[in-house]
Amino acid sequence: MADILDYCEGLKTVTFKSGAVILPEGEQLGRLYILISGDVEIIRERMQVTHVDEPGSFFGEMSVLLDMPHTATVKALSDVTAYEIPDALTFLEAQPEFSLHIATILARRLYYTTSYLVDLQQQAAGRRQDLDLVDEILANLARDNGATRRR
Repeated sequence: MADILDYCEGLKTVTFKSGAVILPEGEQLGRLYILISGDVEIIRERMQVTHVDEPGSFFGEMSVLLDMPHTATVKALSDVTAYEIPDALTFLEAQPEFSLHIATILARRLYYTTSYLVDLQQQAAGRRQDLDLVDEILANLARDNGATRRR
């Protein structure tokens, strides 16, 4: 599969100064960004979730695909250059190769997250009742997934 940056030729590039908010948690902008260079942090509920500096990383996809506000803030930690897709849903509908690339990466993320949750569940089995929350999370994910497919 081609690198996501290969699909971005001709797209508008934007720059952000260090400290700038690229995507604000709680707002719904309909934009998708693909990192060309720089460092960003992902912040959810005022806590840093991760640091990203890999060219080709993308931000805003969950909000666009789920038609909901951004679940985290993306903030520049250095000067950042990125491709900007302002009307991302329309773009994704018209670019199946690009959409397939994003779907593959999202599936990989889900696989690793699920594996992590199962590992936590196995480690905690019968040891601490407060870790039964992992069981509840997995059950809710399964229920929500079924509800989403029926819509």
